[in-house]
Amino acid sequence: MSTQPETVFTATTRVSCDGASDIRGGAALGHPRVYLEIDERGYVDCGYCDRRFVLKGGPADQAAA
Repeated sequence: MSTQPETVFTATTRVSCDGASDIRGGAALGHPRVYLEIDERGYVDCGYCDRRFVLKGGPADQAAA
């Protein structure tokens, strides 16, 4: 079992996270839905589940290097 938080690549700077969007049963198994803004670093971490959202082509995108 991996202890590293999930990384999600996105094309938009505004994202939402409920911690369970990909889990059967949905948000009832996750956390309250929060909206996050990716800043100049090119990523943002969810304060509830530590899921990291990375802007595609941004400074934190490994594929851009």
